[in-house]
Amino acid sequence: MTELVQSVSNIIAAVAALGTASMGVVDASKAFDGGPSNIGFACIKRTLKPFLPKQANGAFTEAKLLAALKSNWINGVAKADQKAKAKALIHLGLTAGNAKELAEAAGIDPDTLAAVAKKVAGKVEPGQPTALTPAETNALGQFDAILSAILDEAYERADQQYRNGAKILAMIVAVVFGVLGSWLLNGDVTWANSGLGALVGLAAVPLAPVAKDLVSSLQAAAGALQATQRGIRR
Repeated sequence: MTELVQSVSNIIAAVAALGTASMGVVDASKAFDGGPSNIGFACIKRTLKPFLPKQANGAFTEAKLLAALKSNWINGVAKADQKAKAKALIHLGLTAGNAKELAEAAGIDPDTLAAVAKKVAGKVEPGQPTALTPAETNALGQFDAILSAILDEAYERADQQYRNGAKILAMIVAVVFGVLGSWLLNGDVTWANSGLGALVGLAAVPLAPVAKDLVSSLQAAAGALQATQRGIRR
């Protein structure tokens, strides 16, 4: 029993090592213009596009804002910080000229948000009140809440796409390594060896994170079984 558990433990450890190595290869590929780190950003770009400036507003252009957001995404900045920065940039880009477009994207009253943008920018006509009215404050709060929800959706979906994409890439690498390893170990290129290597590669990536706990559980179970058998013999 001990030898069987040790053999199974060694197999699990070897398969898990293959998964870890494959994930390392995928992670190393990020050196080439971000590699798999680019996965998911298209979702952010598509979701936030209605809130990005269509015309240049000083430093606020759609291309520059997307470049700033993408640099944070590729570098793995905390999602909460990325959302906060995206929200701040969109708020800073809010002007009387684009307020109606942003209001329509958020589903709030365009005229009210445009009035808010004018007052925030200090472009109120002489004699007009500069303080926000309750309706304008409410509209700004609605815009902020809706924008927060949209940012949550964009970044959570993007993160899911990145994680799944990275796992798929790692699994592909593991399958390639598994097939090549099977050919080398068996010294023969056959469908049987290729299939075995492919199966090992498919199992490697999901197994890697739980391999240590699984091996420990097997060894503990084997130890308990041996103790029980000794007790019965006595």
